[in-house]
Amino acid sequence: MIDVEIGMDNAPEDAAVIIERAVGSALRYENKCGDVTVLLTDDDTIHRLNASFRHVDRPTDVLTFPAWEGEALAQLPDGYLGDIAISLPTALRQATEYGHSLTRELSFLAVHGTLHLLGYDHMEQADADAMFALQDKILEEMSVTR
Repeated sequence: MIDVEIGMDNAPEDAAVIIERAVGSALRYENKCGDVTVLLTDDDTIHRLNASFRHVDRPTDVLTFPAWEGEALAQLPDGYLGDIAISLPTALRQATEYGHSLTRELSFLAVHGTLHLLGYDHMEQADADAMFALQDKILEEMSVTR
């Protein structure tokens, strides 16, 4: 199950559909299944989350909270993969900055977050190259272009 929670009043009507489609596409592409919760929120909330959990005192575009991190079980029996938080104001700014649609930006952030929940990372250059190539393939399969 993919549960999208809209934590703000001014979100586009189709935001939940866009995010659900992107998360579902990433899971299907990787032949995985599981439950994911996505919070679409504002910069203040994601700033607080970033400061609390990553000790980075600024807003960001997307945060992930994999169920397998920390004290969680390595293999959860209920299939829960974790949580994703996306800042709508940051997504809007980035869509404008990169010259593409909000649909593309929300899709990118949801796919990116989902891949993190599945264990992908971009700390090392080789890992980043592989993760970003995979993101591009998933978005291309979704026909979500820049």
